[in-house]
Amino acid sequence: MNEKPKVEEEKDRTPFSQEVGAKAARKLKAQRSKQGVWFGLGMMGLIGWSVVVPTLLGAALGIWLDNRHPGNHSWTLTLLFIGLVIGCLNAWHWVAKEDKEMRDEQEDKHE
Repeated sequence: MNEKPKVEEEKDRTPFSQEVGAKAARKLKAQRSKQGVWFGLGMMGLIGWSVVVPTLLGAALGIWLDNRHPGNHSWTLTLLFIGLVIGCLNAWHWVAKEDKEMRDEQEDKHE
């Protein structure tokens, strides 16, 4: 009565049944997980803001410096570009972190 049904060993299964099993497991995980479409949209928003905020802060600081200390070069364009670079590096960091977490999670499944 307390016997568990026999589960086929992974090596005894055909490639097709392994693929079907993997897809079914992914679908079940997606249904159980709250990290669906809304999580993806939220992450896109987070990455977008991580680029926009430093860019706008750089532009605002540049405008302030141009008004206070006018010169031969534009502080606005310089700091806007620096803010954009910082924002892109910040977004790259977030994406790399999420990618690493996803890969680690997949490796844990396959062990």
